[in-house]
Amino acid sequence: MDSQGGRYLNQKAVCSPLGAARLCQLVLGCAVVAMVIHSAGYSGSYGVFCMVVWCLCFAVTTLIFFLDATRLYGCLSVSWGNLTVAFAALATLMYATASVVYPLYFVSSECPYAGCDVRNFRIAVAACSIAATLSYGAEVILSRARPGQTAVGYMATVSGVLKVVQAFVACVIFGAVANGSEFTRHPGTIYCVVVYALCFALTSLVVLATVCGRTAVVRCMPFDRFVVVYTLLAILLYLSASVAWTVFCFDGKYGSPWRPSSCPRGKCPWDSKVVVAVFSFVNLALYTADLVYSQRMHFVSSRVPARPRV
Repeated sequence: MDSQGGRYLNQKAVCSPLGAARLCQLVLGCAVVAMVIHSAGYSGSYGVFCMVVWCLCFAVTTLIFFLDATRLYGCLSVSWGNLTVAFAALATLMYATASVVYPLYFVSSECPYAGCDVRNFRIAVAACSIAATLSYGAEVILSRARPGQTAVGYMATVSGVLKVVQAFVACVIFGAVANGSEFTRHPGTIYCVVVYALCFALTSLVVLATVCGRTAVVRCMPFDRFVVVYTLLAILLYLSASVAWTVFCFDGKYGSPWRPSSCPRGKCPWDSKVVVAVFSFVNLALYTADLVYSQRMHFVSSRVPARPRV
């Protein structure tokens, strides 16, 4: 028993819907890693990526579960609620990516040379990875802000979750840019990469400031107003970058509107340019939805009458 008469261990870490979701994450994550090491196997850059995702998420989830069960998170100088929601949202995206990549490159209808047992293990890995994706998504849903809550972390709101998604999409863009996109051929595409980097840095700053509880990043305005102003700026920058990238990569004067027939599969600059263009517009839509929700949330909250003090 602690000094306030409570228990040392937090029973809600297990006996609650949120605790059950984290237990499922641990069990499924352990099963995935064990099956891959035992027989399913992995190889190449895509296999290494999937294995890093599974091991990293399992390790961090184990640490979060331990700190929550022992209440030792109080010793950390972070906003625990914002940290766990941000990680759950990021893990959902990472697991979803691995759940698509691994079956695409390692699962086939025919048995490989190593035998049908390997194929069955790989199918089981893909199934457990999809189930783990759903369990992380369930944690995000269980932790989200609900109507009527007066005190909730920013990352538990739709705007906070969208910030994580925006940063993840930016990482996808950077991966495509680095994969032979030839962005240095035109000043316009260089400008686009600068825009992507600037918006990613500011979005990461917002997430880190929220998780660390240091939201007074700008002294001249409150944090919520800073986020809205930055989101509007990001929309304008992404709009210009999305249009500029499309023009300089697919207009006949600067690039090719069609995929070259001599372009090799998997190492084609044109494919990387398409990925960057598509995800640029995806992030533009995410920032727009973020701004709309932030304005709506501020509009509603500004009209809620203050409760009389007792």
